Amino acid sequence: MKVAFASRNPGKLRELRALFPEWELDPLDTAGIGEEEGETFAENALGKALFARRTAPPGTWALGEDSGLEVDGLRGAPGTHSARYAGPNATDEDNLARLLGELAGAHGEARRARYVCELVLIAPGGAEYRGRGTLEGRIAEHARGTGGFGYDPAFVPSGETRTVAELGDDWKRTHSHRAAAAEALRGALASGQAASEVC
Repeated sequence: MKVAFASRNPGKLRELRALFPEWELDPLDTAGIGEEEGETFAENALGKALFARRTAPPGTWALGEDSGLEVDGLRGAPGTHSARYAGPNATDEDNLARLLGELAGAHGEARRARYVCELVLIAPGGAEYRGRGTLEGRIAEHARGTGGFGYDPAFVPSGETRTVAELGDDWKRTHSHRAAAAEALRGALASGQAASEVC
């Protein structure tokens, strides 16, 4: 099916295309729509899905995604500001440098963290389906690895000794927060259990 995806993030697009190979996933430029002004990942994902629904051709499904990192020692930050933690035009490297700098000297529970992903898919008729996924772990003291994107070089999943950037894309396709959210969304679609109806 044709799915309009409201995102400018090439890493997310690549991962979602791998997770939903049967979809014709077309990205939409969301510049300037204020799509990440919600207080939660779910609110932001819904805002992006609604934008995609308004923008895409009739008969197209609309997908919104929001995800980020929550660190216990930073009281849940970067949270919904993960993509712009070091400023509005920050790069992944800038955001990662700020995170590691703020956690310098922190140990134990303060370095506990989780990735969170929310997916919202709106059918052409208005039915809204959702999927949420999390990945628990901790923040390493130094960045390691070249795979993935975002905070992956510093995120060590629970039960692992390597960072997500070291574990690689094959590992992410089955274990990541985005993979878990995709599985939950598939379940919602298969069961026909819409979260709500969008007018």
